[in-house]
Amino acid sequence: MRLDGRRQSGNVDDRRGRRSGLGGKIAGGGVIGVIIACVVAWMSGGNPLEVLVSNGGSMLSSGTEQQYVPTQEEEELAVFSKQILAGTEDVWTEIFRHNGLEYVPPKLVLFTGSVQSACGGATASSGPFYCSADNSVYLDLSFFRDMRRNLGADGDFAYAYVIAHEVGHHVQNQLGTLSKAHNQMARLPEAEANKISVRLELQADYYAGVWAYHDNKMFRSLEPGDIEEALDAASKIGDDYLQKRAQGYTVPDSFNHGTSAQRERWLRKGLSTGDPSQGDTFTPSYSSL
Repeated sequence: MRLDGRRQSGNVDDRRGRRSGLGGKIAGGGVIGVIIACVVAWMSGGNPLEVLVSNGGSMLSSGTEQQYVPTQEEEELAVFSKQILAGTEDVWTEIFRHNGLEYVPPKLVLFTGSVQSACGGATASSGPFYCSADNSVYLDLSFFRDMRRNLGADGDFAYAYVIAHEVGHHVQNQLGTLSKAHNQMARLPEAEANKISVRLELQADYYAGVWAYHDNKMFRSLEPGDIEEALDAASKIGDDYLQKRAQGYTVPDSFNHGTSAQRERWLRKGLSTGDPSQGDTFTPSYSSL
């Protein structure tokens, strides 16, 4: 991506180096990180159940500050993340304005190790997530390293896609889609609730593509190979890909983010159209997503 001279968002809460008490559930979007962590644990001979327990249970820490010195790579990723967030602010502000709406950007919370959000506590293994209760995207920058090392998904636009996907959840929240879907999910059996979760996640993928379309139009930010990086990342965080890698088979009723093919399809559609109105993942039949 071409980001030279691009502004950095100031809407960032940098909590790196802090420790925080944990408790409660993680928000939507963090499941990706848990699955990746389970895959890594399984492949290294560990117990994936321990990862699930550590993310689903209550964990306490001192809540004290500790001396923290980020690496040069991490600092570069922090600058990059702030630039991508700024790009989402510029794009979605304009799209909302064009439709007679006001866009209120989310805050980006950078953390290391663990964090406490208004949606509950989470660890780095939870991956990036969006919390609608405090309108914030939470990101441990080590997730990008894990994408590269554990999944082979690499590249600046692949990383940008991850951030833009979580911002996509914020767009859903601003439009009322997220709360409506969560209310429906709360009344349904798990397998049916998972299908609504898939629809939410695929729409967030679509919105990530819409952002990239307009960001490139505004700033000429995309370079050759960028789109392929993002599509490759989308395919490697599909539910079917991760389950096959972890256990050799898939359990479709447990899918809550979408298959590799679905995630690629909706991201590609957003990239090609740039039209938020064509991102309806709730009306089509589930089998046609």
